Amino acid sequence: MASGASQAAVASILAESVPLLLVLLDGDNAVSELDRRLVECARWAEREVNGRYFGDRAPTREECGAEVEVDGCDARITRAMLLGQEKHVLVYRCAREVLEELWPHPYSIEQRYRYYPNAGVLETVSRKEEARLIEEGCTGELWRTIKPDLVLHADHDLLRSVLTLDFKFPCPASNDARWKAYDKNSAYYRYTQGEIYKQALGGEPFLISPRMGVAR
Repeated sequence: MASGASQAAVASILAESVPLLLVLLDGDNAVSELDRRLVECARWAEREVNGRYFGDRAPTREECGAEVEVDGCDARITRAMLLGQEKHVLVYRCAREVLEELWPHPYSIEQRYRYYPNAGVLETVSRKEEARLIEEGCTGELWRTIKPDLVLHADHDLLRSVLTLDFKFPCPASNDARWKAYDKNSAYYRYTQGEIYKQALGGEPFLISPRMGVAR
């Protein structure tokens, strides 16, 4: 668990960047508690999944980079990707419990949005539509979409965010958590995930990782 001093520092980052949190959560202590609990979710998921496969140690750089599968599109899948998927399953479960207890407003977990930057248009993609498109192999329809891990809303406008959070599980753990940069095949080429989240949803984007906690 992080020290009180470091938690105060993290809370001040959130409060300075998103002062509305102080109103929505009624003060610094509540912001700090939300932050601490979500970071603990990330650390718990990291420990649980690593423990299944590696016992009391973290995977090495070589183990993280090992190719373990090839998907239907002939793209290589590394052990790091599979570990990250399992950790996300656990961290969502933990985060939901935390938000139900500490966030007194609407929130979204793994909501996919279709975003048109030039037009400034954002719309939700239902889970049913998403599943259908993936099942039918129509992933091109998901090309112009984003899918943040957590979106915290101030009210029932679910197209606007107060705070947008992504969990990152670097592998190996010594790597820094960072926003994914969209490549030239993406609708959001030249931007990072965080930049597009900010444009689309309005709220400040932050990363949460086991080692770094909450960060930009």
